[in-house]
Amino acid sequence: MHELAAILASVTAVSLISFVGAIFVGLKEDLLKRLLMILVGFSSGTLIGSAFLDLLPEALDELNALTAFSYVILGIVAFFAMEKFLYWRHCHEAECPVHMFAYLNLIGDGVHNFIDGMIIAATFMITPGSFELGFATTLAVVFHEIPQEIGDFGVQIYGGLSKRRALAYNFISALTAVLGAVITYFLTYVQSIEALLIPFAAGGFIYIATTDLMPELHKRSKAAESAVQLASIALGIALMAFFAIITGV
Repeated sequence: MHELAAILASVTAVSLISFVGAIFVGLKEDLLKRLLMILVGFSSGTLIGSAFLDLLPEALDELNALTAFSYVILGIVAFFAMEKFLYWRHCHEAECPVHMFAYLNLIGDGVHNFIDGMIIAATFMITPGSFELGFATTLAVVFHEIPQEIGDFGVQIYGGLSKRRALAYNFISALTAVLGAVITYFLTYVQSIEALLIPFAAGGFIYIATTDLMPELHKRSKAAESAVQLASIALGIALMAFFAIITGV
């Protein structure tokens, strides 16, 4: 029971990182609007960095290249299909108040958080009674989550959600880490599914960043704005690379 308590405490702490977007809640609307395109670019960078520098290297440690990249392709196609379904379901023959990429980003982040929960639970269970590895893994996940959650909040606001709804939906998406941890703790055989979910999530991240978020950035074409967008994408990628290096992912 001590092990389960430690796992639940860790994944709950990780889930609470989703509220980091609250630092932007008090900003005036005009200032927030100016920051949104930067946050969209930053989110694109963190998604790309997470996919290529975090998820894919981890997948290739567990799977052969053909299997791993097949699931990346499956992730891309699946997220395309989900976006089409969401558009047809909610925006068919009507103007949609919330962009579909806002919901798609929540789904992708939910899959990623589910995987994080599985990983955290598994590391606590590797050496029963010794929590050092589990807590170290939790810290590594927190480092990765902070920049990504900041970008996600910007994407939700830009996509049409209110600040309150964006925070609430991000938290609900983050709670899938708890679900992943509990399932892994009670059904250890599902850890084999984790290896397939990782490249699938990477494909989803690649799809969201390149087909949804980057096209939004192209809507602003002034030289200064383009330079800021490029810098924000580069910053997102650089941060994910940095955290991947220091956490040994």
